[in-house]
Parts: sequence; C-alpha cells; structure tokens
Amino acid sequence: MILNSLFLLCDWSTEVCDSPLVANLPPSSFRSSSQLTNSHGPVFAKVNRREGAGGWSPLVSDRYQWLEVDLGRRTRITAVATQGRYGSSDWMTAYLLMFSDTGHNWKQHRQEDSFGAFPGNSNADTVVQYKLKQPVIARYLRLIPLDWNPTGRTGLRLEIYGCRYTSDVASFDGSSSLVFRRGARPGWTPMETISLKFKTLKNCGTLLHAEGNRGHSLTLELEKGRLLLYHQQGVSSSSGRQLLVSVGSLLDDQHWHHVKLERLSTHLNLTVDKNTHQVHIPVELSHWEVHQLSLGAVQSHGLQKAVLSHRNFHGCMENLLYNDLNLIHLAKNNHHHHHHHQASVVGNVTFSCAERVSVSVTFTDSQSFLQLPGATSRSSGVVSAELQFRTWNKAGLLLTFDLLQQEGTVWLHLSEGRLRLQINKAGRVQLELSAGSGLSDGQWHHVELKSRPGHLSVTVDKDKGAAAHSSAALPLAADGRLFFGGCPEESSQECENPFGAFQGCMRLVAVDNQPVDLIKVQQRLLGNYSHLQIDMCGIIDRCSPSHCEHGGRCTQSWSTFHCNCSTGGYRGATCHSPKYEKSCEAYKHKGNASGHYHIDVDGSGPIRPQLIYCNMTEDMAWMVIQHNNTELTRVRSSPERNQESAHFDYKSEEEQLTAIISQSEHCEQELSYHCRKSRLLNTPEGSPFAWWVGGPGPGEIQAYWGGALPGSRQCACGLRDDCLDSNHYCNCDADYDQWADDSGLLTQKESLPIRSLVLGDLQRAGSEAAYRVGPLRCHGDKNFWNAAFFDKETSYLHFPTFHGELNADIAFLFKTKSSSGVFLENLGIKDFIRIELGSASQVVFSLDVGNGPLEVRVETSVQLNDNRWHSVRAERNVKEASLRVDEFPAATQEAPADGHSHLQLNSQLFVGGTASRQKGFLGCIRSLQLNGVTLDLEERAKITPGVRPGCPGHCSSYGSLCQNQGRCVERVHGFSCDCDQSAFTGAFCHKEVSASFQSSTSVAYNFKEPSEATRNSSASPFSIHSDTTPSGENISLSFRTNQSPALLLYVNSFYRQYLALLINSHDELEMRYKLHSSGDVEVIGSRVTNLADGRLHTVIVRRLAGTVSVQIDQNTREDFSLTSGVEFTGIKSLMLGRVQESDELDADLASLASLGFTGCLSGVCFNSIRPLKAALLQPDGPVIVRGPLSPSSCGSSPSLADPYATESTRSLSDQPGSVDPGQPLVNAIRSDSALIGGLIAVVIFVTAVASAILARFLCSRKETYGNQEVKAAQPEDGHEPPFSSQADSLSALSENQKEYFI
Repeated sequence: MILNSLFLLCDWSTEVCDSPLVANLPPSSFRSSSQLTNSHGPVFAKVNRREGAGGWSPLVSDRYQWLEVDLGRRTRITAVATQGRYGSSDWMTAYLLMFSDTGHNWKQHRQEDSFGAFPGNSNADTVVQYKLKQPVIARYLRLIPLDWNPTGRTGLRLEIYGCRYTSDVASFDGSSSLVFRRGARPGWTPMETISLKFKTLKNCGTLLHAEGNRGHSLTLELEKGRLLLYHQQGVSSSSGRQLLVSVGSLLDDQHWHHVKLERLSTHLNLTVDKNTHQVHIPVELSHWEVHQLSLGAVQSHGLQKAVLSHRNFHGCMENLLYNDLNLIHLAKNNHHHHHHHQASVVGNVTFSCAERVSVSVTFTDSQSFLQLPGATSRSSGVVSAELQFRTWNKAGLLLTFDLLQQEGTVWLHLSEGRLRLQINKAGRVQLELSAGSGLSDGQWHHVELKSRPGHLSVTVDKDKGAAAHSSAALPLAADGRLFFGGCPEESSQECENPFGAFQGCMRLVAVDNQPVDLIKVQQRLLGNYSHLQIDMCGIIDRCSPSHCEHGGRCTQSWSTFHCNCSTGGYRGATCHSPKYEKSCEAYKHKGNASGHYHIDVDGSGPIRPQLIYCNMTEDMAWMVIQHNNTELTRVRSSPERNQESAHFDYKSEEEQLTAIISQSEHCEQELSYHCRKSRLLNTPEGSPFAWWVGGPGPGEIQAYWGGALPGSRQCACGLRDDCLDSNHYCNCDADYDQWADDSGLLTQKESLPIRSLVLGDLQRAGSEAAYRVGPLRCHGDKNFWNAAFFDKETSYLHFPTFHGELNADIAFLFKTKSSSGVFLENLGIKDFIRIELGSASQVVFSLDVGNGPLEVRVETSVQLNDNRWHSVRAERNVKEASLRVDEFPAATQEAPADGHSHLQLNSQLFVGGTASRQKGFLGCIRSLQLNGVTLDLEERAKITPGVRPGCPGHCSSYGSLCQNQGRCVERVHGFSCDCDQSAFTGAFCHKEVSASFQSSTSVAYNFKEPSEATRNSSASPFSIHSDTTPSGENISLSFRTNQSPALLLYVNSFYRQYLALLINSHDELEMRYKLHSSGDVEVIGSRVTNLADGRLHTVIVRRLAGTVSVQIDQNTREDFSLTSGVEFTGIKSLMLGRVQESDELDADLASLASLGFTGCLSGVCFNSIRPLKAALLQPDGPVIVRGPLSPSSCGSSPSLADPYATESTRSLSDQPGSVDPGQPLVNAIRSDSALIGGLIAVVIFVTAVASAILARFLCSRKETYGNQEVKAAQPEDGHEPPFSSQADSLSALSENQKEYFI
C-alpha cells in the first residue's frame, strides 16, 4: 500500500516538476572550458543575476566552448532557460545540450526527430525557455554554444528546471545476480510486467531470466549491443533456444536504457527506450507465469551456480519492477518478510552504481583529426599504438605517421570493413597487411600495432579477432607526430590521407603502452585537434528503429542510411511507395491486356502485393482469385459418413481478399451442385442438408444457394419458380433418381468468398453428387473512379488532417483546362504540405517539416491543361521528397541528414483549393490516395457547393488504347472499346481474329439482294445488304501459306461482276477485276515476290473509281489504274477458301477456286464487313462455313517452316516479357474445357493431327475461342450426370481461368 502511494506521489510530482535548480547552487557546481576574465566566470551564469560581468563569456567564441553545471545528485530535468550576458551585446543564438551522470561520457540531448540544436536568444535580456519533450535524468548538464550574436561574443546566463529523482540502484560485477522467487500464487493472471533501466559498457550479458511453469523460460540477453528475447524449455543447454525478437542497438554506450517486458494473454510486448515490438506467444506459453526471476545471470531453480556464467551482466540496473513489486528495494530489505516473496543477492551486488570512466572522442566529419606527439623514449626498441574504435563506415583513416629519416609513411586504415596497414616509400608500396572483417558493424573493436626489431604485427580484437605479421620493423621518428582519424587541412607535407577521413568514435588510445589523456587534449594541453567531440561517443544507429518499410533492408554509414527494396514490391528511399497498381481496372487503363499482374490493393499500406489473374473483357476488368479446388468434384455415397465437407484456401491472403471485395463494385462466385438422390436445402421448415460458410474472417453459415437471395433458403429455380418439384425450392430437393442440378452465382459481397461447403444427404444407397465452387471474380474499382469536378475557383473539399509524420505519399489523377491551381494543401503551425499546378507545364510539390520550405518541381514537355487525365505521385520521407508526373522523370530533393523529420500538421486537408480560397483548382481530381487510403471525393462533393461528384469524359485520355479501328465508348466509370467495326476483338480490339484453312474449307458471307433489303427494313445488323453502286472498296487481310497459286479472297455480284485477290504461280499478289458484265477481266500484279514462303504478310488494297493502290507489308505502295468499269454493283457474296459455285469465273480462275486455300487468314476486312470475325464469333450471322475452320493465332506467332502443324493459340498478353511492373508476368492460361473424372465433355480438336495436339500441350497454353473448338461427347450410360448437356455448367467450366505460377 505504501509502495502504491509512493508511485502516486511520484506521478503527481512529475506533473509539477519545474523547480528552478541553479539559483542556489554553490560556486563549485559551475565549470567552463574557459573564461574571458575572472568576472566573466561560469559562477555568474545565473538567470536574472547581475554579479560579476553579468554572466559567463568564454575566452574565445568558438564551437569548442562549454558551460557545465553539477546539480549535486541525479535529478529529473524538465526544462532549460537561457539569457544573454547582462547589459552587453553578448548572447547565444543556438546551442547543444549534453547530459551525464558522472561528468564524463556525455550524451547529446536530441529532440523527438533527432534534431540536436536548440534555439537561443535574440538579445541580452529576454529569457528563452525550452521544455524538454521527455524529462532527462542526470547529475551534470553541459551547454555548448553553436552560434552567437555576430556583433558580439558568446554570453550566457542559465536556469535549469526540474525536481528531485529517487531510485533503487543495483550494481552487478559480472559474477553476481539478484534472484526473486514468488510466494503464494494467487492463480494465473492474464498480464505480467517486468520493467527496469540498465547501463553497461559490455556489449553482451544476461539481463534477466524468467522461469515459469512446465520448465519454460524467457531470457533477455544483451548481444552485440542489441537486446534479444529467447524462449526455451529447460536451462541445461542453450541448444533448444528460440529467438523471439531482437530490439534496440548500441545499448553498451554506458547510458541508461529503459526496458519493459509485458506478457499478455496472446502476445508479448518488448519495449526498449521508445521502440516497442510485439511478439505472438508460442502456444506453450499461453498459460505461463513467472515463478522465479534472476537478474544479471541465468540462475536456475535449485542451482547455486549461474548457468553460462561467462554471459553474466556487468553494469547497473535501477527501478526494477515486477508488476508493482520493487525488487531492488525488496533485496535491500530482505530480512523483512514481504508477502512470502523472496528477493536475494548472489555474489557481490552493491546498491549504488559504480562506473568505470572511459573517455571517448567522436570524429564527426571529413575535417576531424586528432594529432598526438610520438613517444620520446626509444630505449626498448618497441613501437606500439593501440586504440578502440566503433563506426558504421567501411572506410577511413585510423592512424598515420612518418617513419624516421624519410623511410616512408605508415597508414593504418579501414577498407571494405577490413583493417589494412600500408607502408609507402617514395610513392611505392613497401608493405601491406590486412586483418579482420566486418569492422563497420557499430561495435567497439580493439586495434593494436606493434613493432620490434625483426617483427611487425597488427591485431584486431585480441584473442577473438585476427592478426597479421611481417618480419619488417618500424623505426618511428622520435619527434614524429601521430595523426588519428584524418589530417589537418593545411598540412599537406606532414600528413597525407589518400583513404578518406574516419567518422566514428575512438577510446583507450595508447602510444607505446602509455594511455593518452584525452581530457588534456580537450584542454589544449596535449596535441591538437579539430572537429572532435571529446568525452562522448556520438554514434547513432539510423537503422534502429529502421525507417525502411515493407521489409526493406536497412544499411547505414555514419551520416545516412540506405534501404534495399529489392525483395518487395515497393520503391523509393524508404521502400514506401508501391511499384504495382491497386486493381486490374488500373492495369487495363494503362493499356494492358489479360494476364497475371501483381496487385497491391492498399498501395503503400501494409498488405503485400500478390500475383492475380486479370481477365480484361471489352467492358470489364475482372480480378480472378483462385482457390485450391475450382474443379467439378465427384462425391459418392457412403453409409458410414453422414457428411462430406470441403475447405477452400485462396491464393490471396486474408487482408487482400477483404480489401479486393470491399473496393470492387461487383463480386461473384459460382456455386453448383449436381445431384442424384441427394437433397440440398430440404423443405423450408426442415433443417438444411447442405450449407456453405462465406464472408470475411471465419465467415458465417449460409443456407441459400447460387442464384438465390440471402436468407431465402432457396436455389435459383425457387426464385424463378421453375423447380422440378413445385413443392420444393431446389431441383435437388425433388430427390429424383436421375441427375439434376442447382447452379448459380453468389453476388452478395458480404457473404463472399466461399470458405467451406458441407454436403449432408449422401449416406443413402444410390446417392451421388458433384459440386463446384468457382474462383472469386470481382470487377470495378470504386477507388479508381472516385472523382470530383471543381467548377469554381473558390470551392474546395475539406477532410481530416493528414497524418504522414515520417512517410507521406500522395497520388491522384487530374484533368483541367486551367494553367494553374492548388490540388491540395494541409497546414500546421509552421509545417505545411502543398501540391499545385504552377503553370500549364509544371507541377510543384512544396513542404516544410521545420527545416525551411522545400520545393520539388517537374517540368513536362506537354501541356497539362489539355483536358486529359494526368497522374501525379508525390512522396516525402525522412530522406527526400520526390514528385512524378505521368511517365516523365521524377524530381527529388534530399532532406538534411540531421534536420527535423516529423511532419506536424493540424489544419484540415483542403482538396481543390486552399483555406484562403486563393488559387483554387478548376477541373477534375480523381482517385486521390494518401498513404494508400482513397479519400471519398464523391461523397464530400455531394454536400459541397461548387463541387460536383464524378467526372465525365474519358475517351480523350484513353481512346488511343482502342486499336485497329476500335471505337472508344464513354462510360460513367471509364470507357470501353467497341470492336464492331474492327476485324479484331478483345478489350482494346487488339486480338486478331485468325483461322486455319484447309483445302476443303469455305467461308461464304452472303449479302441480300437490293430489292429484298428495301422490303425488309427491320433487317438484323448481320444481314447487311450490298451497296447499290459502290465505286470503291477497302480490303485488308493478313495471310500465311506455302501454296501457290492460291485464292485469298473472292467477291461476286448479282450482275456477274467479281473481284479476286490471289497469289499467282510466281508467288506474287494479283488483283483481278471484272467490273463490267460484258468487259474483259483486268489483272493488276504487284512486283513484291516470295509471298508463299510460310511467313506472315499483310495486304491493304484500296480502290476509288479507277485508281487502285496496293501495299504489301512495309514495301512501297504501288498504284494502278483500271480502264473498263468502275462500278461494282449489287454485291452478292464474299468468299474465303474454296469457292463452291463458280459460274461466272473463267476457266483459269475456276480451277484455282476449286483448289481452296491451305494456310491461315487473319484480320480480314472488306469495307465494313469482317467475314472471318462473323464466321468465328457470330455463327448465327449471314455466314456459311463448310469444311474445317479452326481459330488460330497465326497472325502473331513466329513464322514456321510449316506453320500449320503446330498452330499455337493466341497469347493474351501483347508483351510476354516484362520488366515494367505494368506488364503481365505470366501469360494467361485458359482451359477450354475441363475433363474431370470422366464426367465432363471430351475436347476434340477438329483440325489438329496428333503432332498438333502434342504441340498444344507442350506450348504455354493461352486463350482460344472455345465454342468453335469444343464438342461435347454424350455419356452413354443414362445414369451418369448429363453435364455435357448442361449449357450453364459447360460455359462456366470453360470460363475457369486457371493460375499457373511459373
């Protein structure tokens, strides 16, 4: 109880911890680097006092001066106030703060975002107070002026605010420990907490070891300055240990570090200083609790001696709390029996902190150096130098000196993390030694250079490290000087450094076995130095905690860090921005055809990108997410088994599935059940025999079937009222001894995806069933089309403050006719972020995080106010700010390495304008995403005057994606390509329509007679009648053949006119025109040869009256003239392949027409008629096909010696190889039919011989036009399920996109 009230008192006291601490200190508490005169001494540096000269001023004003205050004991410090020297023009404008417990080993106080400098004064009188964001506990404070009044000198009066600090401290000597055993146990509690502070000089040692029930233990160990949490069972050996988490870094810096370990019911939290890591508890620890705690060593139950004693802790601990128990206090007063708990010490534990003083020196930059005199005594003939260093840099000079009598120069330096010794004489390398590796790991490393007659050695890390030896000796000059870390700028003769300066810390420097007093160096009583911080090690771990996101690997040097983003789908300086698009819709609008793509549903959010199949249709972009069983699965009856269940595992992770379903406009999943004497949902009153589980997370049980409504307990036939038995709502519930089925689509997003399926009526004799759960298919991206139209300069939308303190990425699309305007702005007190259109060809990203305004500009070579969509991506992180517009090169600006890094905003976020209503944006903004989250512009626009939801007009931006005469059609959300007027098909009219012809194949496209057409005005679009007087035609087609002569295309009229396109016996193209019924045939011949070479050739023929132009492939266009008729009247039919009726043909052409055409035709176009497309895709049109005609992709596959033997189907992707993340990685695979368990239709390839079938299976199979190729074989046994006649089932099966991960 007393303990609790003490904590309450402590909490209360922290709230009012602001007493002035300096005013009553004795003169002996003040020290300084120097003083101008006795009356300018540090003792006069008290705020608002006028004694002496009215404050402290150093002898010279430079950055090596300091004022130090000793508060007499460790104290909680909450604020510092500064003032200039009274009645003078002397004051500081900026300063650094250092704190220490001992008067040595100073620690620089940094603000939250690692910025070190504090603002000082602007005159001699005003007191400027700086409140520390977190109180500091220290005995000594040192203030270092950085800048001062340029017309005066450094002048200072000071006050420190805070309050008394009390704590229980224990010191461990490396062979001692503190053991706590719990008394009577009140039973398992869902939470246990252990917290403490520690400081140490050793980089390894056991901090605490907690043993609990069933022999399980947790151990917190310091290893290489990091804190590691291990779990193990039993303590006899460390072999079965499991590392749970590693936190912190550089914890061997002899400063206090706070550690807290919390055990909750499902996870552990480990906090080191401000860095918390969460670990999921191993199952064995779910009901674990602490029985015994040992601090400083692994002290096991019943053992007197510590296990693994070489790993004991050497240092101090304080405020060691287990739940609310103060264990050090308990150990001190162990003779008091405290609730049966027992705390005892093992070995030499003292209750104060005894610290070894070691003075470090920090080499901060490229101008840093330390110069020391060489030793004077040479009587022993030994030369030696030793030091310890720690750094992140792989290279840098440690030590250099000249040899006696110009014998050369010695360099001891780091290179690629190895230690190298090099001796040069007259510009030539005399000797080179190398030792150690990985020395740039931030750990302390010990280096020793020794020379005696006939022997030279360099050693790293003594017995644990490496050494290199040579038989040479070093006669060191008696009056020579040693340079550590670098060379003075002015001394080119005496000190050369070809290896770059050392940045890092050194300590324990000794020359000829004599330790160097670095405090004397600081006082300028020994040697010389520049740009050093003495009596502190200012190393910072920029990778702990790491700023690299999404699993990016952090590496660092002394002054910066680098993120390697190669493993994930992210980019940028901190692996923050996504490489991939958020949906198939976004890929489609970049012009990508069907294929596998990486989808990152939440952009820069935590969900990882995954490979998903995108099926781009003419009007939709479908995301197809497979699971482990999309096939039709047969289930046979079994009297032993009441139920059959199936579980479906999806290729996508749970968070990704949820996000896809949520952001899609429509999702669906096929659910089919084929049954024979196997009921499904039973009667509405009875309990269902079958059900499925669907929805997010574990899902919910659903008792309705595909095609019906949620909660209806019906199948699709019940909704349509056409079930086999009108008393039931499902066909299968009729319970007939014949095959029936209930199939349909589930479209309620809340119930998707299907997680599992349970089928119940299978135990009776004769019961049989088959089920199929299709892939999850979703289309539409609500985020991609979320847009607002700003039609007034003064209008804007406002949203809550944007929180992107360390990482902010902003992406959106805009279109405008205006040449300037603000897209978005968010302000803070001083910080701000803004993106605007600066001019018609410039976007500007400006921000301030406290280091002054920064601007990133992108100039574009095109006008951005062209009323087309343009994309903007801006990112700001602790390293840089970057801006990208469309595909133009990104612009970046680097952030200062040690500046402010937190972006602190507090106003609302304004979109389309500013708070001042100035420079508003006119036009559309779409798909605005901040850190991966889409802002709902449409909802906000509905209630905002001057802003309209949505934004029409997409064809101006995306129309160019429609190829081959495809027509762009506007849609509310996006566009589609209308391919009716194109000989091609597909999402962008990019898929050729090609077919393989054999000699017996004939395709006839029939026109109506003119008189019949006028009588029947309501003709279908396919029954196109012939134009009455066409005086010209446009013909285009591609072909591949080895046949010559060969007829490619033939068109005749009701009036015995015709035209024929053919390859003659010389492998040349010929056009034959007979445009006058009584006239002669006119022959036009091209000069291009070798057209029957099995390669793909494209022909375009245009006639206007008597002028004919012919272009073949990339050859020059050829022009011809006709002399007889120019009118081609009353077209009757257009024929490809064999011509069946050839009354009007002359003998030569008739014999050619009867041969037919063997080869491939593609993209056939005659005026507005696409006969091949009609034959393959619209079989009910005015087309008659005789003989075998099979779809093919000959228009794009590489030329073959025999192009028909291995006809491969068309790739869905135009770009099979992919470097750009926008391209499909794996070509799609479309299964035309699934052959499942002998139940489904057998696929028959009409045209292919055995070798062609083999080639199809060997090739990577791609999409084909299934309906033309597949025939269903009817099962002979009437008891088998008639799936082949189930049109729905067949089409559903043929649509099943399977994912093959290559």
